[in-house]
Amino acid sequence: MTDRYGSDVLASDPHRTGAYAHRPTSRDQPAEPGLVVEDVETGWVGAVTAVEKSGGMHVVVLEDRRGRTRTFPLGAGFWVDGKPVRLVPPARTVTPTGPVTSGGRKLTASGSIAVDTSRARVARASRIWVEGRHDAELVERVWGDDLRVEGVVVELLEGVDNLAAALADFGPGPTRRAGVLVDHFVTGSKETRLVQEVLRSLGPRAARNVKVLGHPYVDVWQAVRPERVGLQAWPDVPRGTDIKVGTLAALGWPHADQGDVARGWKRILGTVRSYKDLSPALLGRMEELIDFVTEVPE
Repeated sequence: MTDRYGSDVLASDPHRTGAYAHRPTSRDQPAEPGLVVEDVETGWVGAVTAVEKSGGMHVVVLEDRRGRTRTFPLGAGFWVDGKPVRLVPPARTVTPTGPVTSGGRKLTASGSIAVDTSRARVARASRIWVEGRHDAELVERVWGDDLRVEGVVVELLEGVDNLAAALADFGPGPTRRAGVLVDHFVTGSKETRLVQEVLRSLGPRAARNVKVLGHPYVDVWQAVRPERVGLQAWPDVPRGTDIKVGTLAALGWPHADQGDVARGWKRILGTVRSYKDLSPALLGRMEELIDFVTEVPE
């Protein structure tokens, strides 16, 4: 018979440690991208997609299997594999040196001349919206430095279905422009019909201060050149199969749950070094949106 308490009563606390612990001690767990955790208080289960600073504190963004996201403060109150953990920021990695011109001047990932300044820029009234977190992370990867210099904030729509509500709340005007990047923006698509209806409902005056552009891909993953992940072309995922899951399956990468999806995206995003690793179908549209929201006086 197994002695659950052991022979030395002072050796350990059976309520806090060991296989039979009733109130086990939390251990520190770096919030690495793709880690699947559960928030004890709400029961929310999701994969870590980002660790950010908000309101002077670190927060973690968790994405569930339906692609919904919620933000929680880092610290105690989470479970990993049925055990309590205290989420802590992951170890920082050194950002690689960016490209330079032939004359030695530093370039941003978008190919622009880098502007070195320590002064914080006040955000413009104009905004750029993208559909989801993966779109935002890709935009940050390539255009982040440029957008910070220009004072342009990128916000999430969480789906083009929310465009009408976002614009109604924003209130576009001559010095308050809205640029919107939409996935699968092709003739006859649901996205195209929805955008046309939203612009009609705004009326001509407000609509002049809104520019909606997009790329032809069902998901922004496909805007990354397929050669970066060893493919000649992105797979044709059958209708009815989640585009992300189908893509990972075609690549032979793990795709069983949301954690696999999050890790797969980080792996794809990690191959993007500059604008050269993206499709021109996305590059031109983003450059046009940036020009649109920055050409008006602040």
